[in-house]
Amino acid sequence: MNKKLAAALSGGAVLVLTLSGCSDDDSDNKVNDWAKKVCDQVQPQLQKIANANAAIQQQTADNSKPADVQKTDSAAFQQISQAYKALGSAVQSAGAPPVDGGETTQKEAVKELNASSVAYANLKTKVDGLDTKDQAKFADGLKGIADELNKISTSGDQALKKLQSGEVGAAMAKQKGCQKPTASAPPASAPSAPASQSASPSASASAKA
Repeated sequence: MNKKLAAALSGGAVLVLTLSGCSDDDSDNKVNDWAKKVCDQVQPQLQKIANANAAIQQQTADNSKPADVQKTDSAAFQQISQAYKALGSAVQSAGAPPVDGGETTQKEAVKELNASSVAYANLKTKVDGLDTKDQAKFADGLKGIADELNKISTSGDQALKKLQSGEVGAAMAKQKGCQKPTASAPPASAPSAPASQSASPSASASAKA
């Protein structure tokens, strides 16, 4: 029932998860300093996204109850939305990277991250509105959400790709905080207090998932 959603999530592009960790050491110190400033804030958010993805993956059994799936997915989307918003804030607060066109690249990346936050908040709202009493309708609703998730994951990330390229990307790849985390946290169906208190992340806003 939830497998298509899990597959869409796992295939989604996430900021800096595409960084290889391989780079030369020729980057300017100012660029390295900028990358460290961003990546120190990025890692906790990447971990939240990975954990939310893992929670949805865990709720993919054919005998999973619709209400349990709804609860897990809703919490996961909220968690991802909040993470993207925080990622946008991290890139914003770091300032423009000290490279040609850095200010434009930064602004566009922040815009995309905030848009992703809004998109995942909208998915949370849609999951919350699904009819869990009718399994067929619920499954159809999940399919629609998975289709939207695929669109979020495959469009609107050009600025993020640009941010991860060239000198800036090489500097970020060297930072541990910008490397892909391993998902290992409590299921997103049991969100932390701050997450449960903020039922709908502000737009402004992380998935652009």
